[in-house]
Amino acid sequence: MFYNLLYPLVGHFSLLNILKYITVRAAYAAVTALLVTFVLGPWVISKLRELKAGQAIRQDGPQSHLAKSGTPTMGGLLMIIGMVVAGLLWMDLTSPVTWILLLSLVGFGGLGFADDLLKVLGKNSMGLNGVTKLVGQFLIALVCMLWLYFLPGFQTGLYVPFFKNAVLDLGPVAVAFGIFLMMAWSNAVNLTDGLDGLATGLVIFVGLALAVIAYVSGRVDYATYLQIPYNPWGGEIAIFCLALVGAAVGFLWFNGHPAEVFMGDTGSLALGGVFGLVSVLLKKELLLGILGGVFVMETVSVMIQVFWFKRTKRRFFRMAPLHHHFELSGWAESKVVTRFWILGGMFAILGLSTLKLQ
Repeated sequence: MFYNLLYPLVGHFSLLNILKYITVRAAYAAVTALLVTFVLGPWVISKLRELKAGQAIRQDGPQSHLAKSGTPTMGGLLMIIGMVVAGLLWMDLTSPVTWILLLSLVGFGGLGFADDLLKVLGKNSMGLNGVTKLVGQFLIALVCMLWLYFLPGFQTGLYVPFFKNAVLDLGPVAVAFGIFLMMAWSNAVNLTDGLDGLATGLVIFVGLALAVIAYVSGRVDYATYLQIPYNPWGGEIAIFCLALVGAAVGFLWFNGHPAEVFMGDTGSLALGGVFGLVSVLLKKELLLGILGGVFVMETVSVMIQVFWFKRTKRRFFRMAPLHHHFELSGWAESKVVTRFWILGGMFAILGLSTLKLQ
């Protein structure tokens, strides 16, 4: 909004020239999202407690988690509000990508909110049934991908890390592939959100890496130098990603161990869906698997557990997702979170290195 309303006045107020710089708008978007999340946090947590919107804890999970029963959930609302406010204030509102990103955020967040609400009302950890949740994810992703596919300039090439050029033109299949990615990443972040601050910290690493990629992709000189696809929407995507990082940092203040509030499906489904969409926009669909390596590990651990149990009636891991396996192996919760964060940082650095190593 600031860019659209104030930048045209640059002829009268030269200071407004700073609004043309992506770095300035991205930095202020991050700060705005952080402040909104940080300031609203105590009030939202208080209201959630008044409404008794407490998290129902799985009885078959680690026994140490039973003490967390009743901790407010749906805290993802804080991040969504922070990102929406920051996006509306600092992004270019004439860009369709701005609205597609906000649609995915609010759409997946709304679905997650409905899931969390049913859990709270039912006093259990069930929420929406699996089919309903998948259908909801599919419909939101379908709208986003169809809107994106018909935008002039949308690229359908598939890029592989360490290779300069697209290895395949997906054509219309790009829509189906994008839907799959948005749904897959939405569920991957959801599966990882099981320990205080774990998913939030990992989201910060991935968000920062995507912001860097978006920024260099949105500049012709950097994109040419790195021999990566130029993206005319890169600047706005970078602003959105840094708003995400700011909101996550603000939320981590309340979500760190011992957590005062959980993001719930409201936050995890929204953030994961956004990651999938951003990877499609930046043509880094496969690279996201490296940047978010810990999310991939967590998801694969669940798949292995289910597959192995169906075949042998025994568990491959002590418990899935993977973070619970290490908890039941004797690691303290804070140690699991810290070590997974370290892995998340390493994966993010490895992913960024592929921009030059190709």
